[in-house]
Amino acid sequence: MENKKAAVLAYKCSPEHKINIETALAANYELSLQNDPTAFQNEVTRKPFDVIFLNLQAENGKRLHLLEKIQEHTPSTPVIIACESEDALHIDKSLEPIIYDILNLPISPGRIRRTVRHALEKRQRDNELAYLRRTQDIVYSFDRIIAESENFRTIINSLKKFASTDATLLITGATGTGKSFLSGTVHYNSPRRDKPFIKINCANIPETLLESELFGHERGSFTGADKQRIGRFEQADGGTIFLDEIGEIPLEIQSKLLRVLEDKAFERIGGNKTIKVDVRLIAATNKDLQGLIATGRFREDLYYRISVLPVHLPPLKDRPRCLAPLARKLLEKSTTSLNKGHIRGFSPEVLTLIQGYDWPGNIRQLANTIERAVILEEEELISLGSMNIPEMGRTQTPLVQATEPLEAHERELILRALSENLWVQKDAAKCLGISPRALNYKIKKFGITHQNWRKHKKE
Repeated sequence: MENKKAAVLAYKCSPEHKINIETALAANYELSLQNDPTAFQNEVTRKPFDVIFLNLQAENGKRLHLLEKIQEHTPSTPVIIACESEDALHIDKSLEPIIYDILNLPISPGRIRRTVRHALEKRQRDNELAYLRRTQDIVYSFDRIIAESENFRTIINSLKKFASTDATLLITGATGTGKSFLSGTVHYNSPRRDKPFIKINCANIPETLLESELFGHERGSFTGADKQRIGRFEQADGGTIFLDEIGEIPLEIQSKLLRVLEDKAFERIGGNKTIKVDVRLIAATNKDLQGLIATGRFREDLYYRISVLPVHLPPLKDRPRCLAPLARKLLEKSTTSLNKGHIRGFSPEVLTLIQGYDWPGNIRQLANTIERAVILEEEELISLGSMNIPEMGRTQTPLVQATEPLEAHERELILRALSENLWVQKDAAKCLGISPRALNYKIKKFGITHQNWRKHKKE
């Protein structure tokens, strides 16, 4: 941080305070010192500073005006106030957000360095968080969701309306249909968008740890609890908590969850202090919750509490008009992340294949299949040879039936190239116009072996 010569502006420094500031900061920061209020205001409006030191003494009658000026022109710049007595300061609450710290004089050079460094680190974290939120605003935009099929368009329109409320939302649907993504979309388009969005997959956490994960625990409450832990509900205060696979929550924890939803209160494990939280719940599951209720594995009262706004996501095979545009969007994402910008689309045969497959793994399977194809493909268009779609789940069309002889032809080409290049894979790959990694994958796919390779491995 210091090597970047961050700019620091200081105002109304006494001779001793000036010496300490210069000793602490002059070598590593771009330091500007001002004693005249007009010159100070001109500096604030003329140039962006990373940190501002403000010496507020009793005789400084314009101190609040200067704080207001800072807030008006550079509200993200942290202000460090130096004063003889913090108790003597009377600062309006509207100005408190720009104040990073208040230090009592005299301040040592070491304290000044640490405070400035911490203020800059906090500003960097705030900037990164703001950037991520802006990015999420784009990613989690309802307008960017592929909703060409009428049934899915209706669902998205409903979620847009649900986002503006605080009611509990239950999203059901098969694995890979986008439950987690849409929960984030709801949060980042809700009034809680600037507050935490906490995601927990209840199926991935052992039953013995789930209650502590959700509600926290006090030190010494059970073996291994050597310190206090803040639960996820506390972390989500003011924001949204997303409980994925809520059907996996044990009955004894379900009762505690019901109380949080009804009373917005709970106690940590081993504690007697009631903790109040303001949290919106979005739940998701691929299980039949009513079936679990019938077998006594899910509370009926909890089900009615979480399903105020129920939404069921259809499988990808029931969204046929979404398939092609969704595949193109996933292809763009994969080519960007894998730095394979030469790939510009799918061949017509691949698009037909994508649209004729049932996709039992839904969007997740489609995304993984496309990512794998991007890794293998060396040409401008994704070809049939780079797509790995199991026979089970394919719609039987003449195109799909023709893929077997195509693969046989591809295997023959690879065998010929290997033979002509004395079974040296690198040379064969160059001859075929593909990467060695792509050739190695196809060799394994077609079960091609050679005695020289085995001999080489033994040696």
